[in-house]
Amino acid sequence: MAYDNNEKRMESVYSKRIRAGKRRTYFFDVRATRSNDYYLTITESRKKFNEDGYDRHKIFLYKEDFNKFLKALTEAVDYVKTELMPDFDFDAYNHDNVAENEGQDNSSSIADDIIEEVRHVPTTSPNTTTATGEEVDKW
Repeated sequence: MAYDNNEKRMESVYSKRIRAGKRRTYFFDVRATRSNDYYLTITESRKKFNEDGYDRHKIFLYKEDFNKFLKALTEAVDYVKTELMPDFDFDAYNHDNVAENEGQDNSSSIADDIIEEVRHVPTTSPNTTTATGEEVDKW
């Protein structure tokens, strides 16, 4: 299949946006290669202070590294939560999920959330709708 200006190759088959404060947003995008293999891009986008536009930093994560990456991320986050800041209320910052998770145990780590998002990668036609049916903003 030919790709016009690499549009088809660069299109996300799944996308999740996480707003982090007033100036930062994280994007988790699953993309397909020409051979229908999948990889994950993780992008941090920060609004420039006193300027127009955004600074973007991107990580490409390939399937052969998913398990190692998740293990290291989980260990690092858990270390901060249990060893460095055991008395800090990390759940106080879960503003997006307060209403839907009210009364539930919110002890899962950020890595668990990422694992759950990656599990919902569609294997058919690419689109920009998440597994829950919500539209995802493109930037």
